Amino acid sequence: MSTRTVTAHDKSFPPALHGSDITALDTPLGELATPLLVLDGPAMAHNLQVMADWSAARGLELMPHGKTTMAPVLWHRQLEAGATGITVATGWQADVALRAGVPTVQIANMSLDPALLRTVAAHLADHPEQELVLWADSLDAVRLMEAALPAGARIGVLVELGATAGRTGARDEQVAMQIAHAVAESDRLVLRGVSGYEGALGHDRSEEALQAVRTYCARLAALGQEVAPLVDGPAWITAGGSAYPDLVADAIARIEGTRAILRSGAYIVHDSVFYRGISPLDRDRGLAERDALLPAMRAHARVISQPEPGLALLDAGKRDVPYDEGLPVPLGVAASLGGEERAFPEEACAEITALNDQHAFLRWQGEAPVAIGDVVTLGLSHPCTAFDKWRLIPIVDADGIVREAVVTLF
Repeated sequence: MSTRTVTAHDKSFPPALHGSDITALDTPLGELATPLLVLDGPAMAHNLQVMADWSAARGLELMPHGKTTMAPVLWHRQLEAGATGITVATGWQADVALRAGVPTVQIANMSLDPALLRTVAAHLADHPEQELVLWADSLDAVRLMEAALPAGARIGVLVELGATAGRTGARDEQVAMQIAHAVAESDRLVLRGVSGYEGALGHDRSEEALQAVRTYCARLAALGQEVAPLVDGPAWITAGGSAYPDLVADAIARIEGTRAILRSGAYIVHDSVFYRGISPLDRDRGLAERDALLPAMRAHARVISQPEPGLALLDAGKRDVPYDEGLPVPLGVAASLGGEERAFPEEACAEITALNDQHAFLRWQGEAPVAIGDVVTLGLSHPCTAFDKWRLIPIVDADGIVREAVVTLF
């Protein structure tokens, strides 16, 4: 395999690094440009261990959602930490994961494109050590998959259970059982168990949201037990985003004759906004640091304008940082990238109030906490919409040195 090197197309990497092997950069963070997304190497390693320990203690397998990062290097670190497979969202992503050597790939979605189905089936025929499992929530989906695949194809299928006001998924158990029987009788599909996504039913930890998720997870567990006799081997029961893994564990773990599989993906970098506020594994919930997920991604943006009192414009915008689950939050400021950082004064109430394509609006009260040319560190939300904005992302060690960079494949 050819070595990936830094090129002029890699955002914010300087010309001095062009042509450098991305696994051996060994350059100070301050040599890169702003805007910049960075990953915290020690915090990622910590999060991998925390999630592995947490899942194992509750009798869960972990098959993390790889579409969060679309970074095969990080997928393999998750596998090395004990994950039994990688989850993706599309047939194309599954093809990427299979070709990256992931042993078990789950598509947490319907995948009905005939050409893609034939592509992955051909790959599996040549790689018997790998498996692919995808979802079905209707008899029509089963028929379309059967029509696209050759007899003898070994594509696994999970019956997806949905819920009213949720996303995809069969809305009642009777339909779900009809799908399970149809798959079990197929000569080219293999019934693996049941699946679902509880995260669409809540967006906070209010009692109403928690009860909706508990009710759904209990239904999924019961369906898994009903489907299990149709499955050759332990039946999968898989659920879980990164918001309610505790409720998923309570419902599906340690059911005899089943595999309880959690699909949380954001944990590898966590965040400073959305998951910080909702995850049961965040340190704000009173956990000791050794047991809590840590934010392992951040952005750096330079102050480029102070056009009026109480306002600065930074050089990072919607093209650089996520905003769909909350705007970035200012964490600190330094005179230069990688320089000694100081906290924002509490009385300044500094906040990012808006993003344009290439600008962030930093506002405060009272005396200016920043000067033109300063570099602001931003805490971010929603890893899924952070990684997709960058082809190459540097990993920073505790000493501020960029040792390596991660390629994303979006």
